Amino acid sequence: MEIPAVASLQAQAEPLASLSISHLSSSTRLKLADDELSVNAYPTDCGGIIYVGAPRYRMPTEADLATIFEVAEQAGIVWLKFDSEAAVIDGLPVFDMSGPEV
Repeated sequence: MEIPAVASLQAQAEPLASLSISHLSSSTRLKLADDELSVNAYPTDCGGIIYVGAPRYRMPTEADLATIFEVAEQAGIVWLKFDSEAAVIDGLPVFDMSGPEV
């Protein structure tokens, strides 16, 4: 027998994908850390969580993030978790993590 709270909670579930913060340019990483992205984001100590929506609610003005949003929307992903320890996703651009871009 299913507990009503379990079913209710499952009905609210939204897909989240975890990916390496190296998929963001240094300027976008800085904006994420400073909570200054053009889309809804929640910075963390090692990256952040960004809301894509289903369908996508807004296109980011940051070009690198816009590319990721396009792929996420096609994959049915509602939330993106950027983390320094997460996997690098094949087919997405990877940026140098050593310092600021020139």
